[in-house]
Amino acid sequence: MAAAPAPAESGAGRGRQAAATVAAWGGWGGRPRPGNILLQLRQGQLTGRGLVRAVQFTETFLTERDKQSKWSGIPQLLLKLYATSHLHSDFVECQNILKEISPLLSMEAMAFVTEERKLTQETTYPNTYIFDLFGGVDLLVEILMRPTISIRGQKLKISDEMSKDCLSILYNTCVCTEGVTKRLAEKNDFVIFLFTLMTSKKTFLQTATLIEDILGVKKEMIRLDEVPNLSSLVSNFDQQQLANFCRILAVTISEMDTGNDDKHTLLAKNAQQKKSLSLGPSAAEINQAALLSIPGFVERLCKLATRKVSESTGTASFLQELEEWYTWLDNALVLDALMRVANEESEHNQASIVFPPPGASEENGLPHTSTRTQLPQSMKIMHEIMYKLEVLYVLCVLLMGRQRNQVHRMIAEFKLIPGLNNLFDKLIWRKHSASALVLHGHNQNCDCSPDITLKIQFLRLLQSFSDHHENKYLLLNNQELNELSAISLKANIPEVEAVLNTDRSLVCDGKRGLLTRLLQVMKKEPAESSFRFWQARAVESFLRGTTSYADQMFLLKRGLLEHILYCIVDSECKSRDVLQSYFDLLGELMKFNVDAFKRFNKYINTDAKFQVFLKQINSSLVDSNMLVRCVTLSLDRFENQVDMKVAEVLSECRLLAYISQVPTQMSFLFRLINIIHVQTLTQENVSCLNTSLVILMLARRKERLPLYLRLLQRMEHSKKYPGFLLNNFHNLLRFWQQHYLHKDKDSTCLENAPPSPSLFAQSSCISFSYWKETVSILLNPDRQSPSALVSYIEEPYMDIDRDFTEE
Repeated sequence: MAAAPAPAESGAGRGRQAAATVAAWGGWGGRPRPGNILLQLRQGQLTGRGLVRAVQFTETFLTERDKQSKWSGIPQLLLKLYATSHLHSDFVECQNILKEISPLLSMEAMAFVTEERKLTQETTYPNTYIFDLFGGVDLLVEILMRPTISIRGQKLKISDEMSKDCLSILYNTCVCTEGVTKRLAEKNDFVIFLFTLMTSKKTFLQTATLIEDILGVKKEMIRLDEVPNLSSLVSNFDQQQLANFCRILAVTISEMDTGNDDKHTLLAKNAQQKKSLSLGPSAAEINQAALLSIPGFVERLCKLATRKVSESTGTASFLQELEEWYTWLDNALVLDALMRVANEESEHNQASIVFPPPGASEENGLPHTSTRTQLPQSMKIMHEIMYKLEVLYVLCVLLMGRQRNQVHRMIAEFKLIPGLNNLFDKLIWRKHSASALVLHGHNQNCDCSPDITLKIQFLRLLQSFSDHHENKYLLLNNQELNELSAISLKANIPEVEAVLNTDRSLVCDGKRGLLTRLLQVMKKEPAESSFRFWQARAVESFLRGTTSYADQMFLLKRGLLEHILYCIVDSECKSRDVLQSYFDLLGELMKFNVDAFKRFNKYINTDAKFQVFLKQINSSLVDSNMLVRCVTLSLDRFENQVDMKVAEVLSECRLLAYISQVPTQMSFLFRLINIIHVQTLTQENVSCLNTSLVILMLARRKERLPLYLRLLQRMEHSKKYPGFLLNNFHNLLRFWQQHYLHKDKDSTCLENAPPSPSLFAQSSCISFSYWKETVSILLNPDRQSPSALVSYIEEPYMDIDRDFTEE
């Protein structure tokens, strides 16, 4: 066979090529050295010099070497591909060569993904590695981007089928060969170009999956406003394509490298915010704005999220997508679950869905269905679950972004909440069938299970939707809204304005609203369920903000308080995350509510139960301090009320009696200050600092602030560490001023705005101005002031000017 023609080059260039070939052989007339060529190719790949492509070798040389190294003829095929993919080619022969290469890589990738690696172990170097090493990846990028080149004013075109083959080969190489995905991610023009390939349905899924993988490793987030005709591209997606596109959006609208937000120190966050202010909006914020500017985008997402299974794609188009999933290994694990369920249900229903074995040819690789076969319901459900996962995530991120109010308005208008309510029993919280719909290598209770992930994403969406927003009442139905009104009327208090302003045409329909449905499943949840944390967070968000007696009573009447106490006391919950979420929810449920304290005392009716409850509180104040704060605030309000019902609760409630004791308050205060430091403050534990301030503000109201500071000083001395606590508290308060007084974000959360005047809330909550005044008084440098911290730190132990800033 004649050698493939090499590109025309200068004499010097030909000399360099010959020299490189000679070096690879180890000198004229020598024998090939094992691994030497691959080593030089790898070096050339890293440096961009020397041997970098198959075209630098003769076909005779590659064929001879292939006999020894078992390269499956890939370098020779690449040599032909170079020769047939020049600018003036009609690409017919090029496409035939791609179809020869594709199965050599796809079999290997399938074995890699399914962990059946015997195939890859038979050769020293996998086919995908050889393909990349001889320049295959770079060549395919060039071929794909040919349409960006114009010749005599006309842009080149390649067929969708050829693009599809190129994308498939690229993806398989990314799967099996380390570093390829990162190299592609560095080609920003190529990443942007890939978006244009999604205009064709034939190449959409392959393109979307490759983009998702590339963006997952890209160091800098891509900007969607750089994608040509983004609005037109997205608007022309059908619902199936839009759902898959959400997988890409999940990467482009979430802030990069945030990790667990609660674990990042506030010092680091403040430094990052200062830096961000000088840089302007982040890429994620720009991308969110770009999406929201697309007409009908949020409306289509809401329709996808609320679509019933019966309204989803028909059997034929879904089977076509399954073929794509089967080819596209990103979804191979999902397909593995689908195939298993389909086989089980097919045997039961005597249906004839036959899936091909791995490696079947494309012609024989389609699932065959007889005319009497219908797609199994479980497969339809899994199909819809996978879609809704991505859509709910995107909606959740948008709800937490800068345009939150705009998104809230649109979500309400497009009836997302009543739509999810209608899907709650049949899809979101459906009962599991005997066959577990889980991914390969996982179990039914794994957080990676699509069923479980959907539930968690749904709960996160509810949390974001309800948190400090009047639209939270859309979680109820008309009858439940009337119940809220009746509670207010019976208590002789004004109705909550947000309830009166709720558009009744947008609320849930049916016998129960979404909040009530959530409470029902919450009470049935097993003791060790991971859902308990998210369920409690979602319900708590409904109560956050201005304290509403009617909201509290609505939940109390449904047994929520008793359920929480059962989980904390009787089941002796061990999970710190669940305990924290339950303590936070209990605090919001009981705050300023006499009826809640009566119910508490009725349930915790023995000293033994109360001691278990206190043990749970004291085991971790980081988890329980919000409850301590709410009980402390409630006690202060009740003590200033003249009411027989309140007096009865004050005299009988064990919890209020316990918190009212000064030694108890001092014990909490000492530990709250001691467990935090400026360098370790996070969004999770900063509540300890604010709870300690609440205790001191209430002491200040009663003109007892000097007493509490003096007691803290004595407690320091009793621990043989004079000054260590008060110095730490001084630094914490300095940081408090810096953190809260120089931005608006968190200060509104500190100010517990009072509810409307009522029988059960006659005194005001603490205004933010009182917070600021108290901190200023405590930080007063005058050592003669009885309310200044420095007055209680002896001179030898003074350490209040430490620089805690973090650059």
